[in-house]
Amino acid sequence: MIDEMSSAADPPSPSEAHIGLKLLLVLGGLASFGPLSIDMYLPALPRIGADLDASAASIALTLTACTIGLGAGQLVAGPLSDTFGRRRPLFVGLLVFVVFSLACAAAPDLWSLVAFRFLQALGGSAGIVISRAVARDLRSGVALARLFSALMVVNGLAPILAPVIGGQLVRVTSWRGVFVVLAVIGALLMLAAALFIPESLPPPRRQPGSLAVTGANYLRLISDLRFMLHVVAGGLAFAAMFAYISGSPFVLEDYFGLSPQMFSLIFGINASGIIIFSRLRWPNPRGVMLIGLGLILLGATLVLIAALTGVGLPLVLPGFFLITSGYGAAAPNVTALALADHPDVAGSAAAVYGAVQFVLGGLLAPLAGIGGRSTLVPLGIVLVLLALAALACGSIPGWASGVSAAVAPERASEQARETGVEVGQAT
Repeated sequence: MIDEMSSAADPPSPSEAHIGLKLLLVLGGLASFGPLSIDMYLPALPRIGADLDASAASIALTLTACTIGLGAGQLVAGPLSDTFGRRRPLFVGLLVFVVFSLACAAAPDLWSLVAFRFLQALGGSAGIVISRAVARDLRSGVALARLFSALMVVNGLAPILAPVIGGQLVRVTSWRGVFVVLAVIGALLMLAAALFIPESLPPPRRQPGSLAVTGANYLRLISDLRFMLHVVAGGLAFAAMFAYISGSPFVLEDYFGLSPQMFSLIFGINASGIIIFSRLRWPNPRGVMLIGLGLILLGATLVLIAALTGVGLPLVLPGFFLITSGYGAAAPNVTALALADHPDVAGSAAAVYGAVQFVLGGLLAPLAGIGGRSTLVPLGIVLVLLALAALACGSIPGWASGVSAAVAPERASEQARETGVEVGQAT
């Protein structure tokens, strides 16, 4: 069918053919600003609430502010990188991240922390969107999906290491020390980016910098149903992942009484599923994406069953592991499928994808905490609904492409040549 990307399509130039290990590690580190910003301070959430005299629901606003900042910032950084190249907007964003990480460490009250978390995330968003744009500059087709899978391996270390480091930090310092460490990490990534990330968007390929052009690019992207279905599928999968991320400290520490260190260990084990399943291979990216979304749904179902029956950890822990593992399989492939058709505005396309991802996560994931700390039922229901919706959105483009190929094979072949996808492969 028309939905599978060909490695032969749009091959990289000789100068782009080799992506060194150092560049891969730095791109993976930049793509990790989401889990770094979110996960490292998760073990300290209960302590932040106690120190700032805030409820669990109020503290969750710091997570929401972070995810909305990570999403909104990409809508600015993406088009700027299409206009000015990848490096300059990246460095500005990293500097903003460092400055406001230090501001978070000095926050005197909850609302200051919420504001600083939003601004910190605005800066970190540049790393996320520009790392994806650089990847799209250098690769296309199946090679792009494989590059995103490799980046997911690097990126997958962040949710493993971040909460473990955070759990150890709260043993020797206050939660404020976690933000100081984040500032140091941001500074080191800025140095590494300066040394190892080339300018992958030469001036002849850059977009004009007017608001009209930016608006027209965004209108073209959001009018592309195939693109938006992949974007929403990825965003809903991330929202399910974020519901787990934001809810797991209270579920495991408060509801089940585990220590911050035990939470960090379990969280790290679960996050290892991202690395393992991001290496899952299939003849086409769509197949791996659908397997991943199915695993998220299976994990969500286990959590809901545990909540309804009172079975507890014997079902909750496998459910959490399947959610993270499924996300590891789905995320790199749905990202590659979303960006495949728009190489000329890769920064803007990555921005729309990232913005929807983090905004959906920030707005929908807190619904899992409606029941407070006394019940897991809302978390289970929200996870199942998000997983079902993600699977539905991810399935529609493949079905529609199959119909298109059957009804108009000549047009399907033409689109395949234009977008770098193959006709006739099974979805």
